[in-house]
Parts: sequence; C-alpha cells; structure tokens
Amino acid sequence: MKIHEYQAKELFRRYSIPVPEGGVAATLAEALAMADKLGGYPLVVKAQIHAGGRGRGGGVKLAANRDELLSHAEEILGMTLVTPQTGPEGRLVQWVLIEQAADIGREFYLSLLPDRESATIVIMASSAGGMDIEQTAAAMPDKFIKVRVNPLQGLQPHHIRQVLFGLAIAPGMMKQWSALVAALYRLFVENDCSLVEINPLVITGSGAPLAVDAKIELDGNALFRHADLQRYRDSNEEDPLEAKARQYNLNYIRLSGNVGNMVNGAGLAMATMDIIKRAGAEPANFLDVGGGATAEMVEKGFAIILSDHNVKGIFINIFGGILRCDVLATGIVEAVKKCNVTVPLVIRMEGTNVEQGRKILADSGLRLITAMDMADAAAKVAEMVA
Repeated sequence: MKIHEYQAKELFRRYSIPVPEGGVAATLAEALAMADKLGGYPLVVKAQIHAGGRGRGGGVKLAANRDELLSHAEEILGMTLVTPQTGPEGRLVQWVLIEQAADIGREFYLSLLPDRESATIVIMASSAGGMDIEQTAAAMPDKFIKVRVNPLQGLQPHHIRQVLFGLAIAPGMMKQWSALVAALYRLFVENDCSLVEINPLVITGSGAPLAVDAKIELDGNALFRHADLQRYRDSNEEDPLEAKARQYNLNYIRLSGNVGNMVNGAGLAMATMDIIKRAGAEPANFLDVGGGATAEMVEKGFAIILSDHNVKGIFINIFGGILRCDVLATGIVEAVKKCNVTVPLVIRMEGTNVEQGRKILADSGLRLITAMDMADAAAKVAEMVA
C-alpha cells in the first residue's frame, strides 16, 4: 500500500527522522492558514499523489511570498498531474503539502527495500541524489552503495559505517547520520514496509541531515498488524477495479492488455499471463480467486473483468483441488448468465471432478469454449482477440 509524502513524514517524525516543518491542505484557505502557521517564507507547495516526478510535471512550486503561495496552491489543487509514473491519464491532486523550504548544501539518495533473492534488507545510498536519480542509476550504477542486512541479525554498526563511509559523511556529522540510518531501519522493520525512500536527503547549511522528500510503501499483507496505518489508505489513488476486488477478497491487478483471465493460485496466474503473451496476446489483468473460491466469488470476478472495457476475451484457467471442477463449472455457468458475458470465453480446467465439470459446461447451452491444456487455451483466446 502506497501512502502520501505528508503521511510518510508523519511516520518519520515518530522515529525522530528530521523533516521540514509543514502540513497538508485541501483548500486555498487551509493552504494560507498553514503558511501563516509556519510563519515565514520561502515555502514549498507540493502536490500529494502516489507518484514520483511531481516536480517535472509542475506539481512542486517554491513560493517567496503569500501571493505566490496562493497562486501556486490554486494552480496545483484540482489539477490533473501527469508524470512518468502516472501514465498519460495523470492523477487528480486533492491535497498539497505546504512546508518550509530547505537550506540545501548537498543532496543524497537513501532507501531500504527487501531483496528476495538474498533474503536480506538492502540499504541503497548514493551521493548523487535528486530528480535525475533514475537516469543516474542507469548510467552510473557505481555511484550507488548497497549494504545487505540479515533481518534475523538486524542492523549492526558495521552496516551503518559502510553506508556513511560510502557517502563520505564528515566525521563531525557521523553521530547524527548514524542515528538517522538506525531510525530508518527501525521504521522499515516495525511497520512492515516494502520500501522506504528519501530523495533527496540533504545536508543543510548547518551540516544537519534533512529528509526533504519521503516515500513509503507498506506491505498490504501485513496491514492486519497495523490498524493505525490503515487510515493512510487513499482509495482515490487506487485503481477502482482493484479497490472493488479487495472488497470481495479477490487478488486483482489491472494490466494494459485485452485478455481477461481468472485463475486459482498466484503461481498459476503468473504462468497464465506468460502463456497468453507467448501466444501473441496481452493479459488485461492478474486475478487469483484463491483455492477456496465460491460461485459468488467467481461471479464477482467476472463482473470485475468485464468492467475493464479493454477486455475482448476471457481465459479461465483452473486446477481443481480445494475448488472442485464441478463447483467451478456451476459457478461459471451462473456467472455468465448473470453478468451477460458477450466476449469469447475459453475455459481450461484440470483436477478433482474435471469430467463432471466439463459436462456441466457442455450441457449449459452457453457458448463456452473448452481447451485441453494451457497452450491450446491461450492460442484460442489470442486468435479471438486478434
């Protein structure tokens, strides 16, 4: 689950990670009230959306006085902000963060994220932070330090030294910076984060570190342990179909293709998307109904797939174990009738009671296309949507 910058900075403050003073506003009146509360200029007006590159898209403005702040807030609030991470459709800006401008000396990059291959938490750092960090990473990967921490052993002093020596932090600032790295690691672990990123992390004119920006992504599967963090969810920033699927306990991710697919099991879903691409088509979604799916869940899954107007065909790929094939077939027949499915539907299923399931499909009187294996099913649906 992604959260906004102002929310990430709330978490930073809990862990004594230094951030600029500021607050969020949803209206011009609130923006002016926050500016008055901060008591001095220059101030920064920052659009709050779940995407990077806001500055390049016109979503970050520096205000030297009250008139400029009012002008910038009026311009940004309500705008559709387009960045490389939003896609051409952009995102509607409903909040702005008003905060004190930083006295920037040097800019750094610092992040923590899990590395599944090595089963470690990786601390990534660079002395080349700022807006062009992606280009820097691609062109000069040697500018980045990677320190791997075994989560069972936790962060050790030698890990912090590796990071700070790699960034060439002056000896007189080591204590402050060590405390920052340690606090950032605690925040990452204690809140079940999948990403914590500061870009830029700056040295101010006084020599102190300051997190000018903040990005946090939380592991959605661990939110049941963090009731206080669930309030950070902003459904306006989520794909409406993904939000709807979550209400029905369906694992759905919208993609850009035209072949909708419904599968039971994440591994099988990934394989299904691969074989759709191999057949020359593009998957429109990832949808895992789970091993214990009911007829109602199948129906809801159909409704969500069909709500995507890019879908020109549907591929159902089920291995019947806990979910028996006859139960699945009954659910498919009921769902097709209720949802008025008009696009081609290809079904491949194997497992428990598969013959009974195939008979139910054949006797339904509906135009359902069955396939004997995954390759056959993918080829059929790809041909239909071509």
